[in-house]
Amino acid sequence: MFSELTDRSSLQVERLVASTRELSGQLDALSFSAPVTHVYNPLDYAFEPFRRYVEAYGGGKKSFVILGMNPGPWGMAQTGVPFGEIEAVEDWLAINAAVGQPRQLHPKRPITGFATTRREVSGQRVWGWAKERFGTPAAFFGVGFVLNYCPLLFFDEDGTNITPDKLKTHDRAALFQCCDRAFSQQVELLGASVVIALGRFAFDRASQALAGSDVSVLTAPHPSPANPAANAGWFGLMDSVFRTAFPNLP
Repeated sequence: MFSELTDRSSLQVERLVASTRELSGQLDALSFSAPVTHVYNPLDYAFEPFRRYVEAYGGGKKSFVILGMNPGPWGMAQTGVPFGEIEAVEDWLAINAAVGQPRQLHPKRPITGFATTRREVSGQRVWGWAKERFGTPAAFFGVGFVLNYCPLLFFDEDGTNITPDKLKTHDRAALFQCCDRAFSQQVELLGASVVIALGRFAFDRASQALAGSDVSVLTAPHPSPANPAANAGWFGLMDSVFRTAFPNLP
């Protein structure tokens, strides 16, 4: 029985990695209108640490998935891990791997990988909550997983970060079609019954991608420091949503 469960877990990981590779290739084939001048795809240049994240923690049935919008410039953009604030990735998740460079590097948006000295507050909060609530990665990933809906970053000529919801309508349509399909597939592979979407955008996209399924989509405030509600105590807000969905989990 143990061997059978291990085989299933390994197959699940392989399929998650394959789904990610397929999505990455589809997104690389897209083009985006002005004001977008640069597009970063961490699933390309930072695929190795992402692969290690999935291989280490993506096996087994999950009760829930925490969903973000897209990578932060100092998180997944640098480490390849969703909400991948450098200290959380290295110290708590125990992941470190080589990171390359985007195909077209913006001079104001350097990629220094695991040598980065900048910190992403959103990532500190997400993984900090997971650590405080569950204690160990094994306990957290025994029931949950963390993904981003869109794996791309978009910048304009000045290096300003453009979130997916601010793209031109026709660009969004092509992007969302790919990401909806991949996210739905990933949730099915993980076996999750609940998605906790961080922010309105993630909630809307998860609801659309999973329409007609039995998966419940809940929303929690985005942990960004640009969100005043999050700055007032994000852990408590996240705990409230989590307790509503899973009153019996630790």
